[in-house]
Amino acid sequence: MEPFKEFMNASVINTLGDIVLRVWPEFKRQDFIDLATASLAKLELKERVIQVRDALDHTLPEDFDAACQILLGSLHPSEDTDRDEVSFGPEGACGFAVWPLTEFVSLRGRQHTDPATALGVLKEMTKRFSAEFAVRPFLAVSQDDALSAFMDWTNDGNRHVRRLASEGCRPLLPWGMRLKAFVDDPQPLLPILEALKDDPEEYVRRSVANNLNDIAKHHPALVVDISKTWMAGASRNRKRLVKHACRTLIKQGDAGALGVFGYAPEPTVRASVTLNTEKVVFGETLGFDLKLDGLSPANSLMIDYAIHFVKANGSRAPKVFKWKDITLNQKPALSASRIHAIKKITTRRYYPGAHMIEVIVNGRSVAEAEFELLMP
Repeated sequence: MEPFKEFMNASVINTLGDIVLRVWPEFKRQDFIDLATASLAKLELKERVIQVRDALDHTLPEDFDAACQILLGSLHPSEDTDRDEVSFGPEGACGFAVWPLTEFVSLRGRQHTDPATALGVLKEMTKRFSAEFAVRPFLAVSQDDALSAFMDWTNDGNRHVRRLASEGCRPLLPWGMRLKAFVDDPQPLLPILEALKDDPEEYVRRSVANNLNDIAKHHPALVVDISKTWMAGASRNRKRLVKHACRTLIKQGDAGALGVFGYAPEPTVRASVTLNTEKVVFGETLGFDLKLDGLSPANSLMIDYAIHFVKANGSRAPKVFKWKDITLNQKPALSASRIHAIKKITTRRYYPGAHMIEVIVNGRSVAEAEFELLMP
């Protein structure tokens, strides 16, 4: 598989130079190419994007409005370039080739007297490649103006623009700058999320759910209250949105979030978990059986399990895995079995020693058992 950084390679940069030259004949294309490709092989993707941005900053007009018109003219004519028949090429920039353009607009736009110019350009660019990173600085330096633009975007006919209204203001967007003001007080974001909660596109609704999930990490009670309100008379799509928004709270066993979905506490449950082996060799599987009794027959059950993995310092840390989501149908008891593979994955390093499995029912730990992991 080709390295991720090759999304911004010399061929892409050369084609981008050709596109800009076609729009603006005075463009010093070779200067741009030389600056944008310098030591390119040594750079990772984001470093390449910033280098191309800086090359544009050096070679486009100093006048921001003039530079924006050139870049707008360089965009692919399609306003939804996710379609299979659309690809980056001489016709215009789309996909990863637009990323340095958004970064240029973000950089120069913050120095401009009116943020509306930059936000308007980013609105057009996001139709070809998400501008979710580029809009965030405007929320930090011109919050009222930016939020007003975002609110307007919630009614846009283009799904990418509507998604940007939510994704761009996520307080904890992965790989994006942290929006501390909204981490502390997310209230200004709520009208945007309210406007998009029943958007016809799953792509947009998923962004709303992710935004709420960000908020839940610091304001769980607020997200529980919103979820209760949204669940009243909710469509299937909205129910799916709310459940995805509460995923972190559900994993944490938050009683309020679990209650939104009908998962009441099971105070009288009796539980036992039995392992098929007390020693697991790395690369093999751990099997276990669960028995539950004393359940409330009218309840729904969310059954998860956590494996408390040994860390390098010998302590243990849990990782929660989803298991079952069931309705009891008047049955006060339940038996279930599970097999978990203990194998090499890119996101975890394993260490030998005494691990523990813990079963969690409706957010409450009900049973646990230890096993020893042996490394070959």
